[in-house]
Amino acid sequence: MQRCVWEFPGCLSRRAMTTPAGSGTGFGSVSWWGLSPALDLQAESPPVNPDSKAETEHGIPELDVLLLGSVDGRHLLRTLARAACWPRRKFNFYLLENNLEAVARHMLIFSLALEEPEKMGLQERSETFLEVWGNALLRPTVAAFVGYQAERLAHLVPEPDRLAEQLPWLSLGALKFRERDALEAVFRFWAGGEKGPEAFPMSRLWDLRVRHYLGSRYDARRGVSDWDLHMKLHDRGGQVIHTREFRRWRDTGVAFELRDSSSYHLPNRTLASGRLLSHRGERVTARGYWGDIATGPFVAFGIEADDQSLLRTSNGRPVKTAGEITQHNVTELFREVAAWGRPRAAQRDPEQVQRGEDVNLQPVAPAQESFTVHFLSLGSSQTLHHKSCYKRRFQLLYVSCGMVHLLSPELGACMVPGGRLTVELARYLVDLRQEQLQAFSVRVRELAQAAGFAPQSGARSSETFARFYKSEDSSPGSIDQAVGSGTPSTEVLVLPSEVLSPPLEAVASPPETITPPPEAIVTPPESMAPPLEATILPPEAMVPTPEDLTQPFGGLAPPSKSLKQPSEFQGSLLEVLAPPQKALTMPSVGQTPKPESLTPPPEAKSPSSNS
Repeated sequence: MQRCVWEFPGCLSRRAMTTPAGSGTGFGSVSWWGLSPALDLQAESPPVNPDSKAETEHGIPELDVLLLGSVDGRHLLRTLARAACWPRRKFNFYLLENNLEAVARHMLIFSLALEEPEKMGLQERSETFLEVWGNALLRPTVAAFVGYQAERLAHLVPEPDRLAEQLPWLSLGALKFRERDALEAVFRFWAGGEKGPEAFPMSRLWDLRVRHYLGSRYDARRGVSDWDLHMKLHDRGGQVIHTREFRRWRDTGVAFELRDSSSYHLPNRTLASGRLLSHRGERVTARGYWGDIATGPFVAFGIEADDQSLLRTSNGRPVKTAGEITQHNVTELFREVAAWGRPRAAQRDPEQVQRGEDVNLQPVAPAQESFTVHFLSLGSSQTLHHKSCYKRRFQLLYVSCGMVHLLSPELGACMVPGGRLTVELARYLVDLRQEQLQAFSVRVRELAQAAGFAPQSGARSSETFARFYKSEDSSPGSIDQAVGSGTPSTEVLVLPSEVLSPPLEAVASPPETITPPPEAIVTPPESMAPPLEATILPPEAMVPTPEDLTQPFGGLAPPSKSLKQPSEFQGSLLEVLAPPQKALTMPSVGQTPKPESLTPPPEAKSPSSNS
């Protein structure tokens, strides 16, 4: 292999960042599912202030939440499902992702979750969600559903009036016009704009990623998956993940096998994303699978449950697998979301309803109009505070582990005094060692304090989330020079740039597909916006080396725009998480690089079952 991403200046060496499992690139550059259990955002937010003036026209308190990299909507769905347990509030969810494919998946997932029960039953909805969300291959019926919904959404995106009429919970007003055009092109591709399985050969792409990830250990991949599962995930709270389901996902990408294995043979196009590569001296755009092949989608809904009987053990082994727990949790979640707007009588004992005993026909939870999902423009995290509508607006800020580099005083200026910050930690990244996880937690605390947040007193101990609150005496523009200068000490953890999401500016419009190995030129259909060129590469070129990796067109600019080199592509991440370049030296050829010394903080306590 050629130079690895960790051999660039400012990054730790390959030896420091890898485990015996492989090359450390298993998490990819795009996130499709969360690496932490779903949260009830109302439980994370500050309590309702009775003196607050933040009320809707109906006198209902509002909850404004900004989420960076929530990826799969799990936190939003759980918040809506648990809304009946809290005083009534109007929810405003503001989502900021680093690619438009994630925005499209959000829209598809919510359209499925809010589907009318008369059109699709509860079990069918939950099973369809699991397959679209976590499987690389789909059954024909599920693939047909994705194509139908994608065609519908492709027609709604360019028509704001129809969109507001049919999806009143969705707001795309903050997206730029070129982003909406590219979003429509994503839906066109999902709908089958490019016919045939070769438009996105998922099985071949998955196998190429696994081969690159494991290298010479590919033939021993079953032993590698068992090591990662038992020595990493089980020790970090994922004991219910069964060996058989984890092996199957590592081999084929199918995490939830709800039917016979032979029925899963169509590619899941919602997992396709683009990357800009250099092939034979030319820049080409490539559509492929660049997501997670190391941890899997079992963590979000499969390792915790409200019903503790699902987590019981027999002879030291869990009775239920992560797949079974995930299916139960998602089904109950959809059941509670579907109860919105239904009268309380429908939730009562039928005999009590017939006798007319204390029948209350008030809604169980707010109607669908009581929440709105706003998608923010890509790359707007550092400019939100310039708009008066966002300044000191949000009561809660959620940041995923792949978007921690965006935590800054500019985001802190968008928070109300006393607002809460919840940061996802890297607990379930199996390629990171314990001391690196601890160092990452230290770095998160430093970034949060630089942004004007302080550790939340009384918060339950957790290795999965770090919780802070907005200091009332902190000024929006104040920056701790020791932390905000972009030159942290060499003892600070650096996550691989494959693990961290790329900068928000590094977003390419839907590109053309890689289909190894024939050497031919393929032109995308005119319906793709904007038009890009792609070369069909041989298998060895499917997984780019760092010097081949260049930044996608900034902010969906046309291909004629100048391209950035790898060092520029990693710039925004290195400024936040990397040691200064002068603190590291490049190892000479043939010399084994030495890992940087880390000074981990004291061992954190295990999280509670809800975190």
